[in-house]
Amino acid sequence: MNVQVLTDPFGRLLWVSPALPGSTHDLTAARHHGIIEVLTEAGLRCWADKAYQGAGNPVRVPFRGRRLKRWKRRHNTTHAKIRCLGEQAMATLKGWRLLRKLRCSTNHITAIVQAVLVLHHASA
Repeated sequence: MNVQVLTDPFGRLLWVSPALPGSTHDLTAARHHGIIEVLTEAGLRCWADKAYQGAGNPVRVPFRGRRLKRWKRRHNTTHAKIRCLGEQAMATLKGWRLLRKLRCSTNHITAIVQAVLVLHHASA
């Protein structure tokens, strides 16, 4: 399954998208859910992984490649430090055993992920 997640700068889960099939590319899923358009309209920035290359101005991504110049490596290091909070939020979701081996339709998965998000907020 492909679920897009938005967190605040402190790594707290804010929003989880409806599930799409796992074969859906991350950038395609973000465009499908209108995440990039909303970020652009709101003037917000977000930090994402390399899968979002070409998403546009509001999405910050690391540089690709092996032999990067020193300033690009420093940029990637800083980018990773910022993004690690979002990754912690993903780890929180993946920590729910129920979500690890789901084998059902994306409609059911969406309802389950939304329920997990509500339970997560209720327990915090």
